[in-house]
Amino acid sequence: MRPKLRKIQVSLEQWQGQPVAVLRDPLGLMERGVAIPRSIVPLLELCDGTRDAGTLRSALELRYGLRVAPDYVDKMLSELDEALLLENERFAQAYEESVERFRSAPSRPATLAGTAYPGDPESLEGTLKEYLDMVPPQAEDMLEIEQLRGLVTPHIDYQRGAAVYAGVWRRVAAAAQSAEVAIILGTNHHDCHKLFTLTRQSYSTPWGVLATASDVVDRVAAALGKEEAFAEELHHRSEHSVEIAAVWLHYLVKDKVCELVPVLCGSFQKFIEGDGQPGDDEGVALFVDAVREATANRRTLIVAAGDLAHVGPAFGDRYPIDVVERAKLSSADGELVDLIASGDAEGMFLLVKKGGDRRRICGLSPIYLALRLLGETTGKVTGYAQCAADQQGTSFVSICGMVFS
Repeated sequence: MRPKLRKIQVSLEQWQGQPVAVLRDPLGLMERGVAIPRSIVPLLELCDGTRDAGTLRSALELRYGLRVAPDYVDKMLSELDEALLLENERFAQAYEESVERFRSAPSRPATLAGTAYPGDPESLEGTLKEYLDMVPPQAEDMLEIEQLRGLVTPHIDYQRGAAVYAGVWRRVAAAAQSAEVAIILGTNHHDCHKLFTLTRQSYSTPWGVLATASDVVDRVAAALGKEEAFAEELHHRSEHSVEIAAVWLHYLVKDKVCELVPVLCGSFQKFIEGDGQPGDDEGVALFVDAVREATANRRTLIVAAGDLAHVGPAFGDRYPIDVVERAKLSSADGELVDLIASGDAEGMFLLVKKGGDRRRICGLSPIYLALRLLGETTGKVTGYAQCAADQQGTSFVSICGMVFS
């Protein structure tokens, strides 16, 4: 056997007073993690599918000077296999079974209920109302309702983003209540290979189920190719970006019928690193045309659920974000937000590409696609914030709210 490690989550923790690395499956096929001594972490890098257990032992000693007992690597590989962290037939079978369970379930569960937000419907309603009450009503809240066609909303946790969430969802409340279908474009934070990931599953919230517009999903899938559109469907099960927006939508529409089209948007990294750009990509054009055609006769709300920059040591930067750096972040975000507000999808992308996406704009793909779907449009900023991302206050996630008419 030549073991190959899957893309996994690794966190450095303490166990019984000893430093360990805890390995977890981002897809959640197995709830339990695997803890290994931090000194043995180099073994993970060697598990690339080219070495058997004996070669792994030799490589550990030759490259890193680590000597282990003859059966140590075998036991380690067995534990990784048991936790479904290796790419092999056992994982493939478990993955397919999980996909079938997801598709056959009554709906996609509200996975964050009870943790990121209250699971009790009355408590949740009170929480969101409290957020809305933080933002004083403005005269324009009730203006141009018929013209409001889309929005940018964060997908950070509600507590840190409360004011920005409240500012944008208050403004689109009436438009959401009159919408027949909402296209929610959320960032796919999983290690993914597809630009678009669809699902026919409906999304549950503590108030019930938001039905998915399966006819729209089917038309878009037919345009993209069903294998392409549903290849990574299981990502919907644990991805929070669409769920965070769906809860706000459901709170506003109450019992009115507004169907959902949940779309997870993959990374634009290949465009940032290469010569191409999304405006020239055939798949992007097919997606935009198919969504427009499928919703042409319905009152449609376009929702981009994406955050802006991720900066500081928590995200791999070598320097802390102090007052001066935060001012620079505000300026850089302002330039990006201005392009978004002008409806300039290509300009927004090129600005991020020019900087090599060094600020890690995780909402790049959903916001870009929202602008493409909206076409000629004008946006109005409803809020902006820099949210602390570590206990030291040296890392930040920036977010904004925006409505489009």
